Amino acid sequence: MVATPGDVPTSGDAATPGDEGNIPNGGLPNGTLRNGDRAHRAGSPGRFTAERELAVGAAREAGALLRARFADEYDVRAKGGHGDVVTELDLMAERMIVKRIRERFPHDRILAEEAGAIPAARGPRTPQPDAVRTWLVDPLDGSNNVVIGLPAYGVGIALCVGEQPVVGVVHDPVTDRTWTALAGGGAYGPRGRLVGPSRHLSPAGPLLAWTQGHAVARRDPVARALKQALEAHSRRVLQLWAPLLAWAMLARGDIDGFVGYRAEAIDLPAGALLAAEAGLAIRALDGGDFHGNVTGPDTDRSFVAARPQDIPHLLRLLARQTRA
Repeated sequence: MVATPGDVPTSGDAATPGDEGNIPNGGLPNGTLRNGDRAHRAGSPGRFTAERELAVGAAREAGALLRARFADEYDVRAKGGHGDVVTELDLMAERMIVKRIRERFPHDRILAEEAGAIPAARGPRTPQPDAVRTWLVDPLDGSNNVVIGLPAYGVGIALCVGEQPVVGVVHDPVTDRTWTALAGGGAYGPRGRLVGPSRHLSPAGPLLAWTQGHAVARRDPVARALKQALEAHSRRVLQLWAPLLAWAMLARGDIDGFVGYRAEAIDLPAGALLAAEAGLAIRALDGGDFHGNVTGPDTDRSFVAARPQDIPHLLRLLARQTRA
């Protein structure tokens, strides 16, 4: 393994990725991550390591900016009509990340949280649809937390080739920790390889995280029923309003599962790839294959993620609450 910033193992921790860069059969956007299956498609050892290095460096640079400015005064404005906000920090961090990507990979497309779609520079030829490279940038996941002074936020960067994510990076500026995944190459953090939860579910119930999209109405009957079911049968349900942190917690094994309802799109590929490469399963709420589509309707982005052997239990908790 070539050590990159934020992913260097601590003393005594072995971190030796296997073949890196294979594209899994099922990713995001518009893919399926089922039972931890990472069927490898065309790819070779060492692919996308340069992209991973770029993403790690950009995420850490943006994270340092966010951490340094966290206690400062900055502009805040409403974003849409569903209670979301955008801050001056979002915009500064995003510009920083986009600049780094543009400098290194000018012919790649970028989809950024605030700027939206940024077309690629004109290349020598137009790639086939399944070879188009798109970077997904969430410069500040947890803007609402930052605005109220809650230090729970992250930076997420993913690269998709065609419809499949091949690189995922999640950085926590508060603790200065970084977690990365390469499709087919595993998921890694400061203490080595990530393998998800290793413990059996507690008799008191699972420890879960919950996320829902900003467009979900306060009185949405499905969201209310799902949360009620989880609260009734879980040891604790965390709602961090920074889903990238929840994905990292799941991949590390700190929580037992993660449930999303009409989740936001931009941070999904990085987080879900991290979990999938840690061996976690991701299913739709009805138990079927999960097809999370970044550009499609948010109704495609409802999921449950956990160890493969724990998925049936979590689905049973939700079964009576989910409706087509």
